[in-house]
Amino acid sequence: MGETLMEQVLNIIKNETLTYNQQVLQLAGQAESTLNVLNIDEETKNLLDKEIICTMFEGNAPYRPRYIIPNYEVLMKKGCKFLDLDAPTDIWEATNSLLILYKHVPSITSYPVYLGNIDTLLEPFVKDEEEAYKAIKLYLKHIDRSLTDSFVHANIGPVDTKAGRLILKAMEELQCAVPNLTVKYDKDLTSKEFAKLCASTALVTAKPSFANHKMDVKDFGTEDYALASCYNGFIIGGGGYTLVRLVLSRLAETAESVEDFLENKLPFAAKKMLEYIDERTKFLVEEAAFFKSNFLVKEGFIKKELFTGMFGMVGLAEAVNHLLKATNQEDRFGHSKVANDLGIKIIEILNDIVTSYKSKYVECFNGNHVLHAQVGIDTDTGISPGCRIPVGEEPELFEHIIQSAPYHKYFFNGIGDIFVFEETYKNNLEAIINVIDGAFESGIRYTSVYSDSCDVVRVTGYLVKKSEVAELESGKAVKNNATVFGMNAKNGAKAFDRRLRK
Repeated sequence: MGETLMEQVLNIIKNETLTYNQQVLQLAGQAESTLNVLNIDEETKNLLDKEIICTMFEGNAPYRPRYIIPNYEVLMKKGCKFLDLDAPTDIWEATNSLLILYKHVPSITSYPVYLGNIDTLLEPFVKDEEEAYKAIKLYLKHIDRSLTDSFVHANIGPVDTKAGRLILKAMEELQCAVPNLTVKYDKDLTSKEFAKLCASTALVTAKPSFANHKMDVKDFGTEDYALASCYNGFIIGGGGYTLVRLVLSRLAETAESVEDFLENKLPFAAKKMLEYIDERTKFLVEEAAFFKSNFLVKEGFIKKELFTGMFGMVGLAEAVNHLLKATNQEDRFGHSKVANDLGIKIIEILNDIVTSYKSKYVECFNGNHVLHAQVGIDTDTGISPGCRIPVGEEPELFEHIIQSAPYHKYFFNGIGDIFVFEETYKNNLEAIINVIDGAFESGIRYTSVYSDSCDVVRVTGYLVKKSEVAELESGKAVKNNATVFGMNAKNGAKAFDRRLRK
């Protein structure tokens, strides 16, 4: 063990701002970093060294998929042989069985990134609403206190249910950052009352986000899809082998011109990244034990043929602005037609490259890895998430939606926009729903709303509590693993400074 690694391990052990579980996770990551099992060519290594290709801290030896999307209906109908669980018969058994199974669903964070469409899972067991509310509230409190990571994500909707209403009531009362939550919303399926209840809860707790259910059903080809982690879309029973991202802003800095970027630099880097995604996937599928031995596979909770690799991208705005040498606001991404057109051209080229590449390890999505508008990482400075307009440069709300919408059709694996509304919107929920309806009709796939008075806030794709960020800044340990990301994103990416919609 080299001295540098020893120092890193010791620093983790001595770090008073980490909980025990956070220390264990970081120490495990240090152990994995000592391995070198992937076959990476020099050109790809160069792109990795320059952080044009970013590995998203997945480690050197993939031993579990980054994102796992179990079909929890299997648990409801059959129970789980490995965990010695029978199919539940009441609300207490249902919530208890789910909580037990969650502890055994891994991910890159070690916590489950998907908890199920929890309203439809629990609705059959809601007999007495008072008893069900107590069970659901304890269930959600247990998740917040034990699955301490904001990338833990649940879904509700699209249909109005008693369980869904109880979940929203408990979310608002608990004011917890975990789990993240998305409502699958379709104005033709979702009652106006339920939609307004979701909006009301979001303005208080920054969740649920709204997913364009009609658009997602069309693009996934099934209603059995899930939104996980930040806003990652998958088929239920599948998941994501790995997520690697291309930092377009850094790649643009290597180009001599717009043409050089579009014709040379972008295709070259994209091809190398696709090959790197396959190399990571190859080790996970062929060498690691997970798909050969894990009970989730053996009992049908997940199926390898529903997994894909994820081609992430960030920094489109900065890439465009750099390539066009745009310094004045009216010439920049989000404001200029020339800049916006170049942004679309870049994504069209990326989409063509990704969809024409066939992976031997992907059996769904026509054998393709899938495009993902990645939400950023806490060390990003001057790099906007996915295809978003930089914080501080947002146009008026209507203009913002119209500018963003054309990108969303390329990213069924995940893309989203965030809008912060002032406090008075709590008294005009109809206006929030009208904005969402208009956005979805314009082509927006996913949007998040919250109010400026929330303690729970959406950093980018995940949630933290402002009060916990303050505690961490004062040197205290906090239970949510994502709070450190939120603190850094607040300071580096100005994630708490989005334009207030009045």
